[in-house]
Amino acid sequence: MPPPRGFTYEQHTDGTVVVVHHGRTAATLRGARAQKFLVEVGSGDQQLVMARWTGAYKIGNERTARNHPRNQGGRTRGR
Repeated sequence: MPPPRGFTYEQHTDGTVVVVHHGRTAATLRGARAQKFLVEVGSGDQQLVMARWTGAYKIGNERTARNHPRNQGGRTRGR
């Protein structure tokens, strides 16, 4: 699985943290959540931390499962 990419964050003077993914706002954190995020992003892989906080990440098998023939529809119920 490739590592997450394209995340940045902006810390504003009022304590708000805005997480951006490929130029679009993915999360806005305020107060205690913003402080907790800043501590965590400073101590680990920043891209992975931001992906986890925003929920904008995949564990690796969603695309494969979506393209599997049994998930293409056309199944009858009751079988």
